[in-house]
Amino acid sequence: MQTGEAVTIVRGEEELLARTSHLFATATDVACAANDLFTWQAAHRAEGLAAERPPRGAATVRKVYRSGVLLDPVAARHIKLLRDRYGAQVRITTDEINETIVLDRRLVILAGDVQAGRRSYSVITQPEAVQGVTSLFDAAWRSATDLAVFDARLAEIRAMAPQVLDLLSQGVKDESAARAMGMGVRTYRRRVAELMAALGAESRFQAGVRARELGLV
Repeated sequence: MQTGEAVTIVRGEEELLARTSHLFATATDVACAANDLFTWQAAHRAEGLAAERPPRGAATVRKVYRSGVLLDPVAARHIKLLRDRYGAQVRITTDEINETIVLDRRLVILAGDVQAGRRSYSVITQPEAVQGVTSLFDAAWRSATDLAVFDARLAEIRAMAPQVLDLLSQGVKDESAARAMGMGVRTYRRRVAELMAALGAESRFQAGVRARELGLV
């Protein structure tokens, strides 16, 4: 562990859990941004421990996830469980996000890089830094889409993904592909862009690779 002024660097999930589980147990406002379910495994365990304790009053829990997480059926079920059973507010974004947890707007946990099989985490209590990170989270939250709305959109994308990806893999021009799918060119291009965003892809080729990895094609 390395400690600086109002910043503690924690090495590994076990140490993070040991240092923060009591904070999760008493927090009344929890905000979390993550690309997937793996970055914050220790935090999920802390939340689980807190849930087993006697009720401490209503807590506000907001979670923002990258859209690609919904393409994993197991992860999608877990996220919906957080919403339906534990009352978490969940939104989905296609933008890049900083993986962050904010507790009671007084403490921030930032996920760092993985080195030698262990991820580092920065635990920050410096008020100005906490305020700045909280503002960034709030902005990401406002621009994200409610889980139910995004999931309905993604269901449509899932249904059309094989056909679109097949057309893309064949190098079919957008005009011809749009006709094949019975839609306008602008609508087709928008669907392709939505599919790429849902897959977390920056190019059509990358979208095809990612879709194959996820078993969509």
